[in-house]
Amino acid sequence: MAPGPLSTPWTDRIFPMAGTLAQLWEIEEQNAYSEPETGPYAAQIFGAAGKEYCERYGARPEHIAAIAAKNHTHSARNPYAQFRVPLSTAKVLKSRRVSRDVTLPMCSPTSDGGSAAVVASETFVRKHGLEDRAVEIAAVAVASDSSILYNARSRIELAGADMTRRAGRAAFAAAGMSPADIQVMELHDCFASNELITYDALGLCEPGTAHEIVEAGDNTYGGRWVINPSGGLESKGHPLGATGLGMIFSAVLQVRGEAGRLQAPGVRNALTHNLGLRGACVVSILRRPSFWKPGSTATTRFGYNVADEVRQISAVELAKVRSQLHYSDFIVPPLAGSGWAGTRLGTDALALRARL
Repeated sequence: MAPGPLSTPWTDRIFPMAGTLAQLWEIEEQNAYSEPETGPYAAQIFGAAGKEYCERYGARPEHIAAIAAKNHTHSARNPYAQFRVPLSTAKVLKSRRVSRDVTLPMCSPTSDGGSAAVVASETFVRKHGLEDRAVEIAAVAVASDSSILYNARSRIELAGADMTRRAGRAAFAAAGMSPADIQVMELHDCFASNELITYDALGLCEPGTAHEIVEAGDNTYGGRWVINPSGGLESKGHPLGATGLGMIFSAVLQVRGEAGRLQAPGVRNALTHNLGLRGACVVSILRRPSFWKPGSTATTRFGYNVADEVRQISAVELAKVRSQLHYSDFIVPPLAGSGWAGTRLGTDALALRARL
C-alpha cells in the first residue's frame, strides 16, 4: 500500500467517492458546525457517521474511544498485530486528531499483508483425518449500495450501514442463526466509529443502542460477545485486499479453539464483516461442523501454537506442505545463509535468482 491516507491513483475518471463526499459536505454545511470537518476523506466519512450516531441516539465520543481502546488492548496479545500497545479510553481521546471527530488510535494504519485460504470438501477432511481442522462455511452474504445511500441523507448511511444491514440479515438467514448464536466477531473497524454503527446495523442491539453494548462490556472478554479479539483493523492492520481473509484466519482459530491467548470461551460460531465504500459488504458466518472432533494436529505439525508465536517458515516445513503432484518451479529462494540451501528449484527460478 502507498504511504499515508487512502487516495485514488486515477486521474482520467470521476473519483468513486465524489458523490458521497459531496453529500457529506452538504450535510456538514447545513448543520453549521463551529469546527468544520477536515482531514483524509475516509476519516471524514466515518468520523461524521460516528458524530451523527452520537447526535441522534445519545452516544458520546467516549464510547467510540472506548472501542478503540478495547481493540488496542486486545492486540497486545496478538503476535500478528501491527500495534501491540494497550491504550486507555483517555489516551485515545487525548491523542492527535486526524479529523474533527477522529484521533489517531481510532484509525486503521497503512498496512502491507497477504492472505490465502484452503477450502476442502468434507470427503477430503475425513479421508485425511482432519476433523479437528475443519471449520464450515455456514453462510456468506454480499451486498452493495442501494438507493438509501443518498436518499436517506444520513452520514451513517454514507458510511455503508445499509450494506451491512442487508448482508447481515441474509447471512443470518442462510445460516439459520441470529446474533445470539455467535460468540466471537471480527468487524470492519477501519475507524472505531464504524464498529459502533456496525453493532446496530448487524442487529446486535435495538436500533440506536449500540453504545449500551460498550457500556456493558458486551464487546470484550467476559461480555456477550468478544468483538475483534485480534485487535481489529485499528491494531492488527488493514492491508485492504488481504483484510477479509485475515479476518477469516482469526475467526478460524477461534472456532478451532486454537487462538491461544486470544481465545474466547465456548466458541462454536464466528462472524466476520468486511466492508468497502462505494461499495460492497461481505458478512461470513463460520461454525464447527457436526463431524468436528476435539484435539489438535496443529502442534504436531508445527511444534508450536501459531496463534501465540510467529516463526519464519523453513525449507523443511515448506517441503512438507508443497504439492508433489503439481510442483511449481517458480519459488525463488531467499539470499544465501537463510537456511534454504538444497531446496529443489526449477531452471526458471534459478534463472530469475541469477537476474536478481
